[in-house]
Amino acid sequence: MNRPAAHIALSSTTLTGDGQDVLHNQPPGAVLGAVVMLVWSEWTRFFRQRNRVIGALGQPILFWLLFGTGMHGAFRGGQGQDFMAYYLPGTMTLILLFTAIFATISIIEDRREGFLQAVLVAPVPRWTIAAGKILGGAAIAWVQALIFVVLAIAVGSIGLSWQLLPLLGLMAMAAIALTALGVFFAWPMESTQGFHAIMNLVLMPLWLLSGAFFPVPLVTATSPLGQIVMHWIMRLNPVTYIIGGMRHLLAPELAVSDSYWIPGVTVCWLVSIGFLCVTFTAAWWMVSRGRKREF
Repeated sequence: MNRPAAHIALSSTTLTGDGQDVLHNQPPGAVLGAVVMLVWSEWTRFFRQRNRVIGALGQPILFWLLFGTGMHGAFRGGQGQDFMAYYLPGTMTLILLFTAIFATISIIEDRREGFLQAVLVAPVPRWTIAAGKILGGAAIAWVQALIFVVLAIAVGSIGLSWQLLPLLGLMAMAAIALTALGVFFAWPMESTQGFHAIMNLVLMPLWLLSGAFFPVPLVTATSPLGQIVMHWIMRLNPVTYIIGGMRHLLAPELAVSDSYWIPGVTVCWLVSIGFLCVTFTAAWWMVSRGRKREF
């Protein structure tokens, strides 16, 4: 399934004496074509591997059903909001997170199979590799989350309204940002085991400390030190604002509570856009700087 992209990359290869890519006089169509082929490669690879599709979509839905039902009587949010409704934005973000992890593993697999080396020697800028991998993985993550949104609408957990349009936009930004973060960590990795270890160490705490599973606690001058520290860790977490923005869009009347902290809707959008810019730039830089051993 990756043969067409590899063929295009190799057939257009021109190297200088020192082995560096020749990037001059490349038509925009060639650069765009490289990005599109990488996106298509990511798309076909992911959806042909059913275990990844099931894992990325099924596990967050299972968590939503189990935790939402199990903690139904123990949690009460703003205006009587139950835990299943509170946990809904966290489930959507978890789907984006899992899919980003599964999608960016392909970087390590491509390097082992030789496909990445074929792309690296093509006379196109390195940023096309970053763009193709990020946009391909983000598109997969967005579609997975969209499937969950449709299911939530079907069972009545989400109502049909114009707010779904900005929600889809916020989901797209989150998908790009999380996938770019995955590319940043996957690019220098040699093994999938090491990549999974880093992802569990970085991405899962980002999700857990975002108000997805439990609210950001309110603090006062008399609050315990541990509660103050937890409040500011969660408040400085950019994923907190992605989930907060989803809460405002899904149920604006429930996005205000006297028992926990939720960021304002404008701040949520600004921080989410900033998070996307930072992670995309970091992934771009990581791919552009290369590795010690690429061939």
